[in-house]
Amino acid sequence: MRNSRALVAAGAAVAVLGLAAPAAVARDGMPAHPSNIVALPSVIARGGQLTITVDGCPRGGTATSNAFSPTRLTPIHGAKDTAKGTAVINSNANPGSYDITVTCDSRTLTRPAAFTVIGGVRGGIGGSSSSGATATDIAIGSGLVAAAVIGGGVFWMRRRSEKRI
Repeated sequence: MRNSRALVAAGAAVAVLGLAAPAAVARDGMPAHPSNIVALPSVIARGGQLTITVDGCPRGGTATSNAFSPTRLTPIHGAKDTAKGTAVINSNANPGSYDITVTCDSRTLTRPAAFTVIGGVRGGIGGSSSSGATATDIAIGSGLVAAAVIGGGVFWMRRRSEKRI
């Protein structure tokens, strides 16, 4: 049983490598084109800085989105065919998911829902709507205290009567 599982696992691994090899060979002969757009952080507030990294963009390019101004991508030295840029999210960007479109060497690639803009924090009095306890708060608290006193008294009286037996 163990040998057959190992054989199936080995066969699956060979099949995956066999299918991936032609794709790798075909890419070496073709000119680079943008692929694998990564936006970090994936969730960002308005005014935040978004780092965009793109593979297959050896001479740099441009990244665009409805949430930020067009951003220049520059090649990363030491990383083959990879470019990077930093975009600042517009202060008036609506909360939600945004696409990023990258153009490198007249080729474009769009990554849908690449990042999400979250709404800003509203400052103020911290969610408090009144000062002090309301009549309802006092009634609930008094009821809980009364229930605790009665329950404690019953428990105490019961323990006391058990000792006399």
